[in-house]
Amino acid sequence: MLAAALAVSEAFFHVQGKTAIVGRRSVGLSLWRPDAADWLAPDPAATPLQFLPSQLWLIGLGHLGQAFLWALMLLPYAETDGISLVLQDVDTITPSTESTSILSDATMVGEKKTRAMAAWAERRGFSTAIVERLFDSTFRRAETDPPIALCGLDNAVGRMALDSAAFPLVVEAGLGRDHRNFQTIRLHTLPATRSAAEIWGGTEATADGLAHMPAYERLLETGKLDPCGVTLLAGKAVGAPFVGATAATLVIAEVLRFLHGEPVSQLIDLDLRSPDARFAMRRDAPPDFNPGYVPVRTW
Repeated sequence: MLAAALAVSEAFFHVQGKTAIVGRRSVGLSLWRPDAADWLAPDPAATPLQFLPSQLWLIGLGHLGQAFLWALMLLPYAETDGISLVLQDVDTITPSTESTSILSDATMVGEKKTRAMAAWAERRGFSTAIVERLFDSTFRRAETDPPIALCGLDNAVGRMALDSAAFPLVVEAGLGRDHRNFQTIRLHTLPATRSAAEIWGGTEATADGLAHMPAYERLLETGKLDPCGVTLLAGKAVGAPFVGATAATLVIAEVLRFLHGEPVSQLIDLDLRSPDARFAMRRDAPPDFNPGYVPVRTW
């Protein structure tokens, strides 16, 4: 999935013609060691893949959330019976969703994202539960809920509530918001040395304000665009599924490393125009809790 996303990225930027070296270089990164300068070098300390997550909570089912789901379905599960996913979103699939979200198609327009994605996952043998309420500062995880959350929200208000929701581990990814930086990815794991309020407080992008202008509000009211689509249009962004697919592989890799007792990344910064210039910072030690896991399929 990562190799395919990087290949499409190179093709896209080659056609765009603004980065001369694109298409004339070797591109890649190690999902197990995103901080490694040489992604082709063998890592004798790397742990063989043995465990996969058995329960996860997905916050947001748009561009990123659907890429998370797709990446999960590609993992080598021996069986999917008993693998449980909680899917949280409040939006409906609109025509704009089809172009930016990797699992949506025209037949799903008008459906709730939670229900369409739950049906997609259940056809592949996963168990699902849906939550159709906003993720905000009033949300709290129950003790019986999945302990790991994957967050693909596109707004700072929701992200600022990640600490107070009391998940033992959150892996959060965000993408650039406009035509100048849509190819950038930033990943956080929480709890971290800085609180969610410190990371995202006061960072709501100008595009959010533009989205409330009358012209964009009319697009939202008529259903021609969903809230994510309005933000993309207002910010003049390119909705590029290859960016979300790349981010999803990084997010799932963090979960897999945690399951194998490896430190997770506190922060990863990546620009697909220059992936070799990425920045990754590890946490000192992995969180201490039982996330639930199953063995990988043996061939």
